[in-house]
Amino acid sequence: MNDSGTLNLRRAGAADLPAVNSVIEAAVMGWALPERVKRLALPSYHYDTHDLSHLQLWVAETAWGIVGVAALDTPQAHELPAGATSGLLLHGLYVHPDHQQRGIGTRLLQTAEQQVQTHQLDGLLVRAQRGAGDFFMHQGLQPLDTDNHEQDYRHRYWKPRRA
Repeated sequence: MNDSGTLNLRRAGAADLPAVNSVIEAAVMGWALPERVKRLALPSYHYDTHDLSHLQLWVAETAWGIVGVAALDTPQAHELPAGATSGLLLHGLYVHPDHQQRGIGTRLLQTAEQQVQTHQLDGLLVRAQRGAGDFFMHQGLQPLDTDNHEQDYRHRYWKPRRA
């Protein structure tokens, strides 16, 4: 956080994309994957102006600038758990490594949960990297079984909307 502890959460616009992608790059390069895999995969994690037309892109901003990003999307019906007919997909959650462990990821996740409440969706679906499971379970999300290992993302979590 900055000196005053201010964290501003807001929707991102096209002008924010360079900073958004910079945060994503720093976060991805910190993942426990081979360097070559990270370099090859990194372009697929970047967002562009086309993405803004169908994603909700939220940023966490401090005096340092944009330090966190959450991308929200609509999940495909087959991705939802049994009994759910609607949901919000956390497409990506990234916090710059220099600003991790300060509650920024939690605040971005809470923003996603607020969107679930506001739009009265059944819940929040997360497709996570293998090492992120503890974070999401600590935040109250439950792991989902993977029925089809060829089709389903292996590390999925769900949090139903509060009644």
